[in-house]
Amino acid sequence: MWHTYILRCKDGTFYTGSTSDIFRRIKEHNAGKGGAYTRIRTPVELVYKEAQPHRSSAQKREAQIKRWTRAKKEALISRNIESFHTLSQSRD
Repeated sequence: MWHTYILRCKDGTFYTGSTSDIFRRIKEHNAGKGGAYTRIRTPVELVYKEAQPHRSSAQKREAQIKRWTRAKKEALISRNIESFHTLSQSRD
């Protein structure tokens, strides 16, 4: 089982990643052994996770979430479905 996750860094920014062992990965981030982005922004806190069946699906979902606005990520984290759908509508 793989997971796509969002961390809140100490400066309030979000970091999105994917892993097969989410608790080990969070410990790595907090020990300064995670991504370069989180290394200077510890401690980090897990604010969202979702299970994925395969590594490829976890990485695709990670890439998708990384393209989103902060507002859309916050709607996902808070599970605010109404705001999420509004933010998901095309701006064309």
